[in-house]
Formats: sequence, C-alpha cells, structure tokens
Amino acid sequence: IIDVSTPSAPSEIGYYVTPGSGRGVSVSSSYAYVADDYAGLRIIDVSTPSAPSEVGYYDTPGSAYCVYISGSHAYVADRHEGLRVIDISTPSNPSEVGYCNTPGYASGVSVSGSYAYVADASSGLRIIDISTPSAPFEVGYYDTPGYAFGVYVSGSYAYVADRYEGLRIIDVSTPSNPSEVGYYDTPGSARGVYVSGSCAYVADRYEGFRIIDVSTPSSPSEVGYYDIPGWADAVYVSGSYTFVADLYAGLQIYEFLGASIQESKDIVYHSGLRILQNPIRDDFIKLELYLALKENIELDLFNQIGQRVNSFPLNGISSGKHALKLHAKGLSSGIYFLKLKAGEFIETKKIIKIR
Repeated sequence: IIDVSTPSAPSEIGYYVTPGSGRGVSVSSSYAYVADDYAGLRIIDVSTPSAPSEVGYYDTPGSAYCVYISGSHAYVADRHEGLRVIDISTPSNPSEVGYCNTPGYASGVSVSGSYAYVADASSGLRIIDISTPSAPFEVGYYDTPGYAFGVYVSGSYAYVADRYEGLRIIDVSTPSNPSEVGYYDTPGSARGVYVSGSCAYVADRYEGFRIIDVSTPSSPSEVGYYDIPGWADAVYVSGSYTFVADLYAGLQIYEFLGASIQESKDIVYHSGLRILQNPIRDDFIKLELYLALKENIELDLFNQIGQRVNSFPLNGISSGKHALKLHAKGLSSGIYFLKLKAGEFIETKKIIKIR
C-alpha cells in the first residue's frame, strides 16, 4: 500500500503477503480484493492502511487473474475456469453464486451495467449477461486478432489490450453483435488499458506506456508515450497522474502535461534507459540514462545474432539522470539491442537503424 499524496515522493505504508501470486486488485470501501492466482480471491481489510489484514477468501477453481467489484459482487477472471461471480456482501464469508465458462483463458474483466466484458486470451472479447448473477450467460463475442489480456469499458466501447495486436476498439452498443471500429498497433505487447476522458492509456510491456487519442474511435492515434525503466504491466489514471505497475521497477508515477507525457521532475528513478529517438536515422543514439547508485556500468550494442558491435565506456559516471549521445557511425540498417548492466541490474532496449 503506497501513499501517493505527494506523487513525487511515494512511500510504502503497509503491506499484506497473500498466499498466492497477486495478479490484480480492486478496492471498494474499506476492502481490497486481490486476484491471487492459484489462491483465488482474497479480501483484505485496508481501513487501517498501515496494518492491512485478511478477513476472508474464496478459493476459485482456476487461477484468479483479474477482479472487478460491482455492488455486492466480485467478478473474477479465473483463467481456464472462466468468469466466477462471488457474493461479497459479507466480506468474511464470500461465496460463489454463479459462473460462466469461457472458451479461452479469462485474463481480464470489466463490468458495465448488466454485462461483464471478459478478455479471454486467444478467444477474444466475451460479453456475459450478469443481470441475474446466479445465472450469467454469454450473449456475444468478438474474436480479436491477438491475445486479449486486458479490457476497459467506457460508454459504448470496449477497449481491449490485445498483446502483440495492440489496442482494439470494439463497439458494444449491441452486446449480442459487437464489432471492431478501430485499432492502434502499439509497438510492444499491450497488457493493460485504462480510459480517461478522450485518451486510452496502454501498458505496453517493454515499450512503456502509450497514450492513444480515442476521441474518434474509428481513427485512434498516439499522442504521447513514456519508455519506463522496466516493463509496463498495468496502468491506472487519477486526475493528471498515471500510475504504472512496472514488472522490474515497482510503482512508477507520471504526470500528464497535455501535449505529451513527462515524468514528474522530482521522482527518484530506478536504474534504466530511455531511448529518445527510435528508429535512429543518423550516426548517434540519443538516450537518457538513469542510475540509482554509482556502480560499475557496462553499455554494449549487439546485433540480432548476439554479436557485440560496439561498447561505450562509462567509467566513473555518477548516479542520477544523464543525457547521452552515443556514436554509432558505420551501423548498417537493421535491428540492434542496447544492453545496460549496472551492478546486478540488467536492461535491454531494441533499437532500429534506418538510412
């Protein structure tokens, strides 16, 4: 549990170690509901954030990956066991009241009105009627081209994070006949999505997070991005701040300034790289290097078959943020990998060279 009242200086104030592997979380009132993989749904009392405690759990039959709270029910994306509906009116004694098997692996879920929208991996987007929680049933689906991992519903549209097929925008105004109206092919692997106003924020794994203008759903366009230190796995937006769950660098907080995205200037960085121009068209690689500590630094460039084609000596460089311009003269067009090793930290960025 992180105190973000001062976004530039977040601090941990409490934690609870669940028995499984926390995949997703939703907070309602004084409780945090954790999708805990093989340990099902865990219910944590967070009324005292510095001392959270478990008050109840329900061991779902599959692997709980995502949870959405609506009223007195928790809707759990339970991977190979589909959508599970859990009555949480008594948090200390949750019980399953209904379920709907999906053909794929339920990985994400969002609820709007009388419908649950399930990101069902290779089986795309499934739409489940939950007007009677004890008897949910599928009313429609759209088979996205990729691997549906996350979903967010806003108005008449479902926004699907479709792994290597980017962001897909599905018109769900007629739940029995959903149709794709637009898409944006993000450069990484879309894992999570959150919509705020006219923008969709996509956690794009090794390509950071992308901001997509969806004011015209049939023609979405990228208006900003930030290449975070590690891999973006999930994203949440509150006000002007974007909160990103980074697989390797914890919680990252960014401030949206309107035309582009920038990190809040006082945030303490983890070690990492940010490529400022990619693809590169000239004889330089422009980047920002972040070092948490003064450590032994190795920065090397490799080609696609793993051969080192260049090394960049950085002896004696101090901790902090550094703007660098690396000489890359003589590189032929193609794909390369820039590898940073700072102590025990290792990060690799893909670079494309074009003429």
